[in-house]
Amino acid sequence: MKYIEVNKEKGLKDLFCLIKTLDKKSTRNGKPYLDMVLADATGEVPAKLWDYDEIRHAGLAPSMPVKVRGSEEEFKGAPQFRVSNIRPIVESDDFDVSELVASSPEDSQWMLNEIYTVLENFEDDDLKKIVKYLLQKRGEALLNAPAAVNMHHAERGGLLFHTLSMLRIADRICEVYPFLDRELLLSGVIVHDLGKIDEMEINDLGLASKYTVQGELVGHLVKGAIEIEIAAKELGIDEETAILLEHMVISHHGEPEFGAAKRPSFAEAEVLSVIDNLDATLFEFNTAINSVNTGDFSSRQWSLDNRKIYNHGRTFGASLRANLKEKESETEK
Repeated sequence: MKYIEVNKEKGLKDLFCLIKTLDKKSTRNGKPYLDMVLADATGEVPAKLWDYDEIRHAGLAPSMPVKVRGSEEEFKGAPQFRVSNIRPIVESDDFDVSELVASSPEDSQWMLNEIYTVLENFEDDDLKKIVKYLLQKRGEALLNAPAAVNMHHAERGGLLFHTLSMLRIADRICEVYPFLDRELLLSGVIVHDLGKIDEMEINDLGLASKYTVQGELVGHLVKGAIEIEIAAKELGIDEETAILLEHMVISHHGEPEFGAAKRPSFAEAEVLSVIDNLDATLFEFNTAINSVNTGDFSSRQWSLDNRKIYNHGRTFGASLRANLKEKESETEK
């Protein structure tokens, strides 16, 4: 987070940020307070506004750009920001709100074009037809969509970045294990998270503030499978091909305890589940070490089983968020 030091002695800092999430809660004594997550382009931090005033703070809402003053604290081994003052950003602040939004390292339109390029080279007409249909149905909503509300790839363009990263991993795996049906696996990768667009409330900046009613009650796995079944009937797609894709979507979380309706029951479904988890996990590792100096440990990472992550510094500046275009051009040489 980009803090601006105001009073070093008192530990006061200013912060231009977005309210990512906001919940009104009560202490044990019944006193209301706001439980928030504040975010800018560099990261996010849990925050508490203990001196909540129902009239003065009534206009605060998720996705609102705000200027905050307060101090850093630690709660259960993790950083937390204690808010003393908070107000919406105003024109006189002379601040570019777009700078507050974390974005994927590649242009969204370029990433979507790369996915279409992979798809256009398919030999299986049924897979090409249905996957292309499902992509086009999402339209421009794909360009800014994050892959999550709070966890991996929760950034503008995160869904495309996650998908393209998985496509590149899947392609390499098929070189090592040629018995895999490459086009079936790549199709599963492209469509596996499309249901997330309906699962989350996503604003124009590409941030998801919360899950929709559909997201809470149905979820993107079931929603994705339903859309595949409907599309297959409309397009006259082979029934077994559609069922294979549906299974890949409903099983890609691996285990029922993680939300899977079925465990993966054929090799391509298993690979999809593994690389989905791999890409999400490595994103979280990279995010954790980018927040600390070489030789230091991060705070405990809830998304990584509450582990502290060590930055050994041996990457010499390399990053998971490396320039994908450059890597792709090197591969083509």
